[in-house]
Parts: sequence; C-alpha cells; structure tokens
Amino acid sequence: MRAVRYHEYGGVETLTVEQAPDPHPGPDEIRVRVAAASVNPVDWKVRSGAARELFTVDLPAIPGRDAVGVVDEIGAAVRGVSIGDRVFGLGGVTGATAELAVLSAWAHAPTTWSDEQAAGAGLASVTALGGLRALGPLRGRTLLIEGAAGGVGSAAVEIAVAHGATVIGTASERNHAFLTSLGATPTTYGPGLAHRLAPLAATGIDLALDTAASGSLPDLIAITGAPTRVATVADHANAHRLGTHLANAENDPTLLAEAADLGRQGRYTPRVERTYRLDEVREAHAYGERGRTRGKVVVRV
Repeated sequence: MRAVRYHEYGGVETLTVEQAPDPHPGPDEIRVRVAAASVNPVDWKVRSGAARELFTVDLPAIPGRDAVGVVDEIGAAVRGVSIGDRVFGLGGVTGATAELAVLSAWAHAPTTWSDEQAAGAGLASVTALGGLRALGPLRGRTLLIEGAAGGVGSAAVEIAVAHGATVIGTASERNHAFLTSLGATPTTYGPGLAHRLAPLAATGIDLALDTAASGSLPDLIAITGAPTRVATVADHANAHRLGTHLANAENDPTLLAEAADLGRQGRYTPRVERTYRLDEVREAHAYGERGRTRGKVVVRV
C-alpha cells in the first residue's frame, strides 16, 4: 500500500510517501480502505520526538490516529459491522495516513458527512465529549470553552449546544464569526477574560472546558468558582497541580456513536478548514503546526 512514513524523528521534511506493508486487524479490530485521515497535534508531537516519553513508536512510522474509510477486513471477534460499511474511527497513535488503516474503535459514518468531515470527527469528537462528560449535565448551564475555534474546541461548541448549554467561546477576533455560526457567543482570550465575560454572562459562568493549554486554568477556576467546575483536555501538568478534571482522548466506540448520532440529526458537523492530497502531507503538517487552525486539517488518501 501507499503510505506516508517517517524513518527518523524530526520536522516535516522527514515525511515521505512510499510503499509500506499492508496492515491486518487483530481479533477486535477492523481494517478500512482509507478515504481521508485527519492531522492532529499529537501527530507532529510524536513525529518530532517531543512525545517519545509518552508514546513509543516503531520506526518507520505512519502518522495519523483517525480516519474514515470502507471496511475491507474484519477481526474474528468483531460484530456489528460488515465488509463495505463506511466507518470513521481511531486506531493507534500512528497508522492512519495510508491507503489501509487498522481501527480499534469506530462508528458508522453519517451520510450527512463528507469523507473530509468524517475524517476530522474521530479524535476531535471523543476528546470533546470526554471533556464535556467530566463536567456533568450541561442543560441550562453556561459553559466557557477556551480555544473554541480549533478542532476539539469547535466540536465541543456544537456538542455542548446540542446538549442544551449556553456556550461562550474564546478565539482570536478573526474566528468570532465562525464561533457565532457554531452557536457560541465569542470573546477574545488572554488577560482580562473575567472582565470581558461579565456582560456576556449575567448570571456567571457555571463550567469551563480548556482545549488550548494556554496556561489559563487558574483564571478558569477563579471565573467558575471551583476546580471541579473546570475540565481540560490539554493541560496535563496544571490539571494535576490545580485539581481540575483531566480528560484524555480514549478509543471509545460509545463516544464515536454519540457523535455520529448528533451528525445524523444535523446537530454536529465536523468543521474542516483545509484539505490536502497525500503528496501534500508536509504542507498539511506544517500548516497544522502553526497552531492557528480553524476546525480540522485533513489529508485525502
């Protein structure tokens, strides 16, 4: 199969498109013919070697954790999916940006989503849902989302709105109209956030979700009134120090199924800012690494 691979840790120049051995699923896994895979921050953190203490990968490695495709091989213990089904989901920390990928968690992709949208849904939706679940019931609550225009943040906005929350999201001014289109009230991030929130939330902020790891957890605790009212999906070190909820992305098929159900209802649509061809993968990673992505970056396979 054709795949993107890197043979050593480093920058985007290490990425090449080449022939690689076909993978095969284990008993609880499936294999898909990939239509598109998304680009996530974990991809370049692993590729650069910055995350090697957390994630051990065998080189050469194929970047990518989530993808959409058509099932073409099924593990012996798998039920509820058939050859030819279109699914989106998650595999290991690596392996998705290739013609064939093995998934360990998946859900049937809504027909309302394009391949690019479905490719961008896997990691973003389980991360967003994990963070929101840690905060408890959302209906009738006012929720602040830090980094609301990114891949996880934009998913969290739509999902929280679908669950009945009033959402205020932080983003740069260029993304304020985007947040409004998702159903959130936008404001800028940074110093003075509490002052800017006062006229936007007359009864205060009930809960906060941090997706940006910008160092704002102390401010979010002060704004909500308690660390138990704050969750982060990104700031691991400060979450442990300050006692906030910490939600890690998990390969959880129930979360993927929930995201897919919201997609079928038209209440969650993964937002894709840019799509690249497989041979443009270096450009895709370089763009994502700049950290100013609105929604997701996707590579078509």
